Amino acid sequence: MEILSLPVEFEWDKYNTEKIETKHKINPAECEEVFFNMLLMLMPDIKHSRAEARYQALGKTNTKRLLFIVFTVRNRKIRVITARGASRKERRMYNEAA
Repeated sequence: MEILSLPVEFEWDKYNTEKIETKHKINPAECEEVFFNMLLMLMPDIKHSRAEARYQALGKTNTKRLLFIVFTVRNRKIRVITARGASRKERRMYNEAA
């Protein structure tokens, strides 16, 4: 699935950034790390792709924290909508793929 192309750039919304940091204790730098580390699992988010295509990412930060990220691509930039720690089911799926 061709979602991302190099070079990868990010665009951050102040509201989403604050929400992710406050609610899930994840900073933007951690989210960005996920997109550069292997194994990165990308899936379309069909259920929530009404106005624009959304995607889900499952990957690890540099400190090996496994995150689940929902994002869109606008003007060739990744725009993170939300991020959180991976659920038990997501961790199992990631570990089985690794």
